[in-house]
Amino acid sequence: MANTKAGYATIIGKPNTGKSTLMNALLGQKISITTPKPQTTRKRILGILSDENYQIVFLDTPGILDPAYLLQEKMVDEIDLSVHDADIIILMVDIQSDPEGDITLKDELVAKMLEQNKRPKILVLNKADLSTQEHMQSVINKFEESKNFYAIVPVSASLGYNITSVLNAIIENLPEGPKLYPDDIVSDENERFFVSEIIREKIFELYMEEVPYSCEVLIPDFKEKEGHKDFIQAEVVVEKESQKGILIGKQGAAIKKLGQISRKSIEEFLGREVYLDLRVKVRSKWRSDEKMLKSFGYIRDKE
Repeated sequence: MANTKAGYATIIGKPNTGKSTLMNALLGQKISITTPKPQTTRKRILGILSDENYQIVFLDTPGILDPAYLLQEKMVDEIDLSVHDADIIILMVDIQSDPEGDITLKDELVAKMLEQNKRPKILVLNKADLSTQEHMQSVINKFEESKNFYAIVPVSASLGYNITSVLNAIIENLPEGPKLYPDDIVSDENERFFVSEIIREKIFELYMEEVPYSCEVLIPDFKEKEGHKDFIQAEVVVEKESQKGILIGKQGAAIKKLGQISRKSIEEFLGREVYLDLRVKVRSKWRSDEKMLKSFGYIRDKE
């Protein structure tokens, strides 16, 4: 026990840089939902990697942005909290959309978050497979000169390239101490949370434009039935009647398809059959309503 290392590793970065994909790759299993669209992650997601001699508690966070409405303000609060709790900070940059890393590193919010935590920092340059070796090396050299990072690691999170190098850098910087969770736990969230996230992921995959960003998924009823399919009732909350119409589709075709692909993924995740009852409700301007955001779990009670 004296040689055990354990701590929190918080992953931060601009929207759509591959933070969730990185955490899933490091864990070796899918905990965070992933889509090609930005701002998919809204709350910090905790994933736990346990080994005989160490335990890493990853915190996947929403993308760093200038908030335009109350929900986004609360998303930034989640990042701040996760950075505050971190023993190690992993800053992720998409080398394809930010070829020199300047957009990310010069962002005031990013700089502030890096400054407020003096613990070791690892810079992860994602999508290395889409960059030349010469260009990648020039970016690495530039940031090595700054001496702000313990390690600078080029990766391809989606392909699993160089993930072990990131893991080794984290382990080297973990503080010594007892494990924080039992070895058989991979997250502190319950099945209801993951079911709601899976449905939200499928909404991002199926629907266009603003609709996915206006949706929240609640699970008011979840009954496990021995010898029968589990019963799951899910409510998709939207802001406008027009969005409800888009979600349902002509003669219910769209929501039927959403239900089918969601159920399949939920069954794969849970490892058992489920009956999924999907409903759509309108809650006007819920993304800017403090009371509703609190009921949806986006506002924490102050300790």
